[in-house]
Amino acid sequence: MSTPTATDPPPPTDPEDAVPQPPARSWGTRALDAVRYGNAVVVTVLALLVAVVVGGLLIAVADEPTRQAMHYFFSYPWDTFSRAWSAVSSAYGALLKGAILDPHALSSGSLTEIFNPLSETVLNSIPLILAGLSVGLAFRAGLFNIGAQGQIILGAIFAGYVGFAWHLPVVIHLLVALAAGIIGGAIWGGVAGVLKAKTGAHEVITTIMLNYVAVYLLAYLLGVKGFQRPPYQQAISRVVDTNATLPHLLGSDLRLHAGIIIALAAAVGVGWLLDRSTTGFQLRAVGANPSAARTAGMSVERNYILVMVLAGALAGLAGCSQILGTNPAITADIDGGFGFDGITVALLGRGRPGGTVLAGLLFGALRAGGVAMQSDTGTPIDLVVVIQSLIVLFIAAPPLIRSIFRLKAARGAGVGGSQLAKGWNG
Repeated sequence: MSTPTATDPPPPTDPEDAVPQPPARSWGTRALDAVRYGNAVVVTVLALLVAVVVGGLLIAVADEPTRQAMHYFFSYPWDTFSRAWSAVSSAYGALLKGAILDPHALSSGSLTEIFNPLSETVLNSIPLILAGLSVGLAFRAGLFNIGAQGQIILGAIFAGYVGFAWHLPVVIHLLVALAAGIIGGAIWGGVAGVLKAKTGAHEVITTIMLNYVAVYLLAYLLGVKGFQRPPYQQAISRVVDTNATLPHLLGSDLRLHAGIIIALAAAVGVGWLLDRSTTGFQLRAVGANPSAARTAGMSVERNYILVMVLAGALAGLAGCSQILGTNPAITADIDGGFGFDGITVALLGRGRPGGTVLAGLLFGALRAGGVAMQSDTGTPIDLVVVIQSLIVLFIAAPPLIRSIFRLKAARGAGVGGSQLAKGWNG
């Protein structure tokens, strides 16, 4: 009997000795597991639901007729419940009317009135998406970009100055103004990146301080002749030339402009950068473990500078959308609070470009609908900010959501809950 050698073919395997493979899980089974074990999408949706419910309770408490009915609650409790339901349903109904569709506009037949709520929602989402991408990109590299406000302001200053001080042909003027805004934001973000890379200064502190510098720089410029609009009595800049403005997408009667195309293109570009490029791999590696990345030969300092320049450029685009699309002149509140709301959008989107776009649309709807909610029902618009804060609170606390809805602990791979545990760099 010959001795088997390495070159001999392996003996045939008995089918009965083979390790049984688990059957392929159907789409329905995977979806059921996602609900039972609460993957990231399910937890996010449930967090939104809880935030809406808690926000409804606050709306009921803020309603004067509901508070009056509470005085005789034990005598006639239904009165309290009915008034609370009326207040909550009216407030949320007005919110939806101002953000998505006004049913009364359908009877008028006016396309402007029908599409105006959606136009305002998308319009508000443009700087939110761009600011969220800025913050989310820095997150993926392990940095906290709290300076989107200042970067938006610098982007608006650069783009606005080119828009009203230079006189160029159509298209070229717009492209040059956009490039100027990108450069302005990139410079402001790059300052924080250089300080982080060269001196070790924490980016949270430096970006917050740079926000203050940008705010007061803008206040100074709004009082300088040549930047300030004549007759030099108000803190407002000169008006941007028509050649440098972003074109409207749904006609001149609706404010939605081509900035949404820029925002979506930026989201696609950030997604490609992070998932398909060598540079994106290095950024994620530095964010996951700077020491290991340095050991592998990556320049941590160079990546810190690069990611803050890119983050600043994205925030600068948000400033461009404000001055070249939404507002014809620069004012002291040109950032519109979008810089800090971008942090919230990035958190809700979990640092992913696709999630950031959806989160930006959601918060844009809350902004647009909040105005209608206040004007139609008298509900304080501050409650919209409270709802936004509640959304972030519950998104940031998945164990709380799991305990409220009694979701099971995520089991092994394939359930989806394990994807959440991978964090920002997963």
